[in-house]
Amino acid sequence: MPLKLSAGKYSFVLVALLSAIPAFAADLVQVYREALAYDAQYAAARATAAAGREKQPQALAGLLPNIGASGNTFGNDTRYAVTSNDITGFSVKKNYQNRYNSNSYGVNLTQPLFRWQNFVQYDQSRLLVMQTEANFAQAGQDLILRVAQAYFDVLFAIENLRAVQANKTAIAQQLAQARKNFEVGTATITDTYESQSRFDLATAQEIAAENDLEVKRYALRVLVGKDPGELHRLKPQAMMEPPQPASMDPWVEAAERDNFVVQAQLAAAEAADKAVDINRAGHYPTVDVVANYGHNNGPGQLGAGSIDTVTGQVGLQINIPIFQGGAVNSRTREAIARRDAERAGLDSARRNSALGARQAYLGVVNGLAGVRALDAALVSSLSSLESNRLGYEVGVRINIDVLNAENQVYVTRRDLAKARFDTLLAQLKLKAAVGSLSESDLERVNTLFEAP
Repeated sequence: MPLKLSAGKYSFVLVALLSAIPAFAADLVQVYREALAYDAQYAAARATAAAGREKQPQALAGLLPNIGASGNTFGNDTRYAVTSNDITGFSVKKNYQNRYNSNSYGVNLTQPLFRWQNFVQYDQSRLLVMQTEANFAQAGQDLILRVAQAYFDVLFAIENLRAVQANKTAIAQQLAQARKNFEVGTATITDTYESQSRFDLATAQEIAAENDLEVKRYALRVLVGKDPGELHRLKPQAMMEPPQPASMDPWVEAAERDNFVVQAQLAAAEAADKAVDINRAGHYPTVDVVANYGHNNGPGQLGAGSIDTVTGQVGLQINIPIFQGGAVNSRTREAIARRDAERAGLDSARRNSALGARQAYLGVVNGLAGVRALDAALVSSLSSLESNRLGYEVGVRINIDVLNAENQVYVTRRDLAKARFDTLLAQLKLKAAVGSLSESDLERVNTLFEAP
């Protein structure tokens, strides 16, 4: 007999099924592409870059001709009186009124021939666009790092919660064993109290780990705009490569030269140099080609008929500034001070980039060493746990020894996961420090992960 559901029951089942499906199960690259389209911070950087690119067309306008047109039409009402003597010698005053329309239009053109500030401003605009592009490229690298950081944070929070839960389970088993041993008289109540204390602590740690995982998941959701669902996990035997070249100095030199923050600051410093020239040009004369054409239509004398007047002019116009109240000198001094500030900012950017490259390089090298050490420590911790369990069974170890050994295993496992994620992030930061971080680097890291 076929199963029949009412519309209400069918809707309830459908909603329940859909709610049980995660938003999407994604790897690192998929999460990054979602963030690329959704992240508000990157969208703001994209819009800022689009606005900054308009600096060059605006500066080019200062070198091209300006053409304008104007026109008007007026209704005129003119009243006047004429006084004259008639044949008898008496003065006679006559009033006249004239109503007419007057029309005019004109076209004028101005082509700059020599305006030094306009030429320099065009050169400056190219530098400002370079600064804009460097800032936008840096925003792209920042997005990759923010996505990787949020992704790794979620995975570590999962590993931490698993370690806490596994530790709690092991303690619960040890607590049950301690109670049993106390009941049969082979152990003291102290073992039970110790196990209970550790179990309560593990319960508190589990609650904290669950809260931390929820916060980390929401932070990733802010980047991609949806529930990330199940994430791909780092392979247990994932092999991370050391940096190439294997020396720190080439990375530091590249960071001082190619880092996008350095490139943006270099363009800003050079643009500030141009700003000094632009303000000094306030003392220079300007030469323009000026042409205009005009047409006027109005009445003749005493309202008799109409007169069309057409005028045309072509010539050179020279303006020579003589004194402007000291404003040009003041603006020049201001521009010089701003140039010095941008140069200092460039020095700071280079130093910070070099520092970032050193920190990232050491983070990779030391991280790889830390991963190897923790791998060995995990093996040792597992061996120690087995030995303590066996010793407890034969009576040469006490309950607290087993609890400590179990805790050490899960702490080491958690620290190993943290070291792996930190090393991967340091690899990405090292690429970002030299301005070469791209989606292909994220794809390379993504090969170290697998579906859950």
